[in-house]
Amino acid sequence: MISIVIPCYNEQDVLPQLYDRLSKITNTWGETFEIVLVDDGSKDDTWKLICEIHSRDPHWKAIQLARNFGHQVAVSAGMYFASGDCVIIIDADLQDPPEELHRFIKKWREGYDVVYGIRTKRKENIIKRSCYRLFYRILGRFADIDIPYDSGDFCLMDRKVVNILNSMPEHNRFVRGLRAWTGFRQIGLEYERSARAAGEPKYTFSKLLKLAFDGILSFSKSPLRFSIYISIILFIITILGVISVFAQLIFGDQLSNILPKYSLISTIIVIIVLLLVGLQFLALGVIGEYLGRVYDEVRNRPIWTIQNMLGIEQKSEKI
Repeated sequence: MISIVIPCYNEQDVLPQLYDRLSKITNTWGETFEIVLVDDGSKDDTWKLICEIHSRDPHWKAIQLARNFGHQVAVSAGMYFASGDCVIIIDADLQDPPEELHRFIKKWREGYDVVYGIRTKRKENIIKRSCYRLFYRILGRFADIDIPYDSGDFCLMDRKVVNILNSMPEHNRFVRGLRAWTGFRQIGLEYERSARAAGEPKYTFSKLLKLAFDGILSFSKSPLRFSIYISIILFIITILGVISVFAQLIFGDQLSNILPKYSLISTIIVIIVLLLVGLQFLALGVIGEYLGRVYDEVRNRPIWTIQNMLGIEQKSEKI
C-alpha cells in the first residue's frame, strides 16, 4: 500500500483541485493506496469538505486535530496513522505537483528508502526566496548532520524510516531534518515548485522563523559555541583596552602621540562593556531556547490531540 499524507489548514479553496488532480494520478498506479488528510484545526469549511470527499471515496481518510498544532505536527500525526509500505508527504496547496509522484515511487522501487524533492525554482517573491536560500545555507553550514539544500517536506519514505520517525517523541519537530538523521539510502529529485493553486499562504514570516529556529536548534550546537567564541574575542579586546588605559596613565605625555587620549579610551571601554552585556543576554537567550526545548520534552505531553477520525484505525495518540 502507498500512503499519502497531506496536512491541511484553511484549505477549502484548494481541496476540490487537490482531489481532482490527485485522483487522476493515483488511479493510474495500479496499486492499493490511501490518502490521509490531516486537518490542523482549520477555521473555515476544510473539515466539511474533507468529510464530503471521504463519503465519496473511502480511499480518502482524515484526521481532525483538536486545535492548530502547526504544520510539522500535522505531518507527524499523518505519518503516525498512515499504514502504507511507503508514505508520501505533500502539501495541500499543490505547490508540490502530484504529477511528479510517479518518479518518487519509481526510485523507491529501485531500492531507495527516502526520495525527497529538491526545489529548482520557486514562484514566491524574491525576499521569501532569498530567506529560504539563506536558511538552507546556514543550516547546512552549522547542522551536525547533512541536510540537503532546498529540500522541503515533499518526499517519499519507506515504512522502516517512517517507523523510526514515529518512535521519536520530539515536540519541536523538523521533519526534513529527522528524515536526514535516520540515514538509509536517500536520493533527491529536482522539480519546479509551482505557485499556490488557490487560497492564501499559511506559512507567515513568524512561522517560517520558528521553523528555521527549530531546524537549527534541533540539529546544531553551534549557536552555543558561537557565543563562546564571541565572548573570547571581546575579552581579548577588553584586555587590550585596559592595557592602553594603564599605559596612558603611567607614561602620560610620552604616549600622547601614540595612544588616544584617556577620554576616548573611556568611551571605548564603556562601549565594550555595553557590548559585553548585550552578548551575555544573547548567550542567555540561546541557552534559554535550548532549555525551553528540554522542558518541552521533560513534560512529555502528547504531541497532538485528535477530535475526529474518518476511516483511520484507532491507535494510542501518545508516542
